[in-house]
Amino acid sequence: MQIQGLSAIVTGGGSGMGAATARHLAQQGAKVTVLDVNEDAVLKVAHEIGGLGMVCDVTDSASAERAFEQARAAHGAARIAVNCAGIAPAQRIVGREGAMPLENFRRVIEVNLIGTFNILRLAAADMAKLDPLDSGERGVIVNTASVAAYEGQVGQAAYASSKGGVVALTICAARDLARSAIRVMTIAPGLIGTPMLLNMPQEVQDSLAASVPFPKRFGRPEEYARLVQHIVENEMLNGDVIRLDGAIRMAPQ
Repeated sequence: MQIQGLSAIVTGGGSGMGAATARHLAQQGAKVTVLDVNEDAVLKVAHEIGGLGMVCDVTDSASAERAFEQARAAHGAARIAVNCAGIAPAQRIVGREGAMPLENFRRVIEVNLIGTFNILRLAAADMAKLDPLDSGERGVIVNTASVAAYEGQVGQAAYASSKGGVVALTICAARDLARSAIRVMTIAPGLIGTPMLLNMPQEVQDSLAASVPFPKRFGRPEEYARLVQHIVENEMLNGDVIRLDGAIRMAPQ
């Protein structure tokens, strides 16, 4: 699928990998709608790329449906959807103050897993109504998991569970949507240089970067964005998870 002229939706597009992906798709000629809960950030990115920016809570069906309606009115139905919205709070199952509050676990699952499915279902419904392109496909959805889905660390019970769910969703969604010629792929990043990592003390950053076998550095959001481009353009990529991690395998803590 060639990106030029297509409509795209990117969640979590106000910062980090989402913002990098929105910028990159716009540079490739896509008409990009950027969604995020941070109004200032999403409008800034949208203005920068000449796209549409909207506040959207991916966990809320009405919020997401309104966003899709506005995006459809402005750019037409999206053939590309990229799920980057997510949260990563750390908390032990049993800490000094007792058991993790159930609501804390539920919130991570709602944002990272249910939010991903919410956008996937709406994007797929729109794509299924479109005419096939010359390649025969109607659209592609790229979700974001994490290496924590495979090697969750201490304090990552909620996060690892949510990202493991995204991994498990991948092949099921790809099979489910195959009859509509919609592809589904997932990227599982390792240590990516987003604000969450770059705001850590320098010595902590250095120690983390040194744990990556090669290259010994954090991944760059732009590298995630370029992988999204390749997934969109390579129609044989479907139903699988690609680790973007420099061969890291996370230690217990």
